Amino acid sequence: MLRIIFQRQKCIGCGSCVEVAPDRWQMNKLDGKSILIDAKGKKGFYTIELTNDEYEQNKEVESSCPMHIIRVEKC
Repeated sequence: MLRIIFQRQKCIGCGSCVEVAPDRWQMNKLDGKSILIDAKGKKGFYTIELTNDEYEQNKEVESSCPMHIIRVEKC
């Protein structure tokens, strides 16, 4: 299993996450920030647990984020 933690409030809307993993990330048309698809939000942090087959792609998302607000960890 893996966990993605996304601090959406600090997102600048560059779209690098969507470019790398469009099946897991999308851009919000209202505020221009990224959305972690199917994640649950609490106090500005959005979290989702996934199977390990999405690990490599989302580690690339983590490293491509210029704000360093995406964390991918094995759990």
